[in-house]
Amino acid sequence: MNPVEPTVYVIDDDESIRELLVWLMRRNQIRAEAFPNARSFLKAYRPEVPGCLILDLYMPGMSGLELQVYLREAGIDMPVIFLSGRADVPKAVHAVKSGAIDFIEKPFDYKRIVELVGECLRRDAASRGERMQSRQRAERLATLTQREREVLERVVAGKVNRIIAEEMAISIKTVEAHRARIMEKLAVDSVAELVKATLGARRPDRLPPAEG
Repeated sequence: MNPVEPTVYVIDDDESIRELLVWLMRRNQIRAEAFPNARSFLKAYRPEVPGCLILDLYMPGMSGLELQVYLREAGIDMPVIFLSGRADVPKAVHAVKSGAIDFIEKPFDYKRIVELVGECLRRDAASRGERMQSRQRAERLATLTQREREVLERVVAGKVNRIIAEEMAISIKTVEAHRARIMEKLAVDSVAELVKATLGARRPDRLPPAEG
């Protein structure tokens, strides 16, 4: 299956800015889609498509900051570059603290925007890779029996086989057999990897319907 091409989503109520940014992205062989407001973007967006947002801070209806919060609460972890036609230091600070990659005033430097988009796409790819690994770990954990889970909890807690055997009233050989099966099912070779594999899996991205 061919990988999905990353997309830069440009959301700005200024048509000339949308056209400029789409042209700039395509000139640099980057796929781009433009939307005049947050609501039209939400209707078209598919969480499985990698990419990033170039987002106008001030828009009619849902503002750029409100869209950023909405996506974060929905579990959509997508890099954001904010644009604004006027300086607003408090909002810029708030946007960056909320996860934005950068905050740029219009008119902007073309080269800088392209560099930031490249950084965003790299971050998004890394984040999606981590989430995929987390889901795979969760699927492997789901294959463990209840008894194996009980052994796993004690192994992760740092207990040695003898203590586990005493607590569970089973033989040390049985503990060893359970540990071997756990390691095989989780595809790990060490206790350190075992601990990492038991970290909570992140739920898949989902986008609830916008109100109104």
